[in-house]
Amino acid sequence: MNKIHTDKAPAAVGPYSQAIEINGLLYTSGQIALDPVSGELVGKTIEEQAEQVMKNLVAILEAAGTKPENVVKTLCFLTDIKDFAAFNEVYARYFTEKPARSCVGVKELPKGAICEVEVIAAI
Repeated sequence: MNKIHTDKAPAAVGPYSQAIEINGLLYTSGQIALDPVSGELVGKTIEEQAEQVMKNLVAILEAAGTKPENVVKTLCFLTDIKDFAAFNEVYARYFTEKPARSCVGVKELPKGAICEVEVIAAI
């Protein structure tokens, strides 16, 4: 089991790793729209936040030696399920291989974020 860390994605805001690699699979922690340098939330709209989330995930994937095309499963959380279509517009640009996915509406996310995504990827 290997812990993955990159300064190109936000540091964990709790007692967890950005990602763990085991047996050729990468499991990321959920990413919200935090700027990796300032640690502050980026954007107010679902499009702005989703874009930052995807950038954070790509940085973690790259640090582990993989890429979005190797993602096999995503789990997405939205604080307003009405943002589903707009979120999908951003999501589809990054996950072109159409991995398996769950997308659920939740009441709240850390730091007031409006979306969060975690992935499982092949290394």
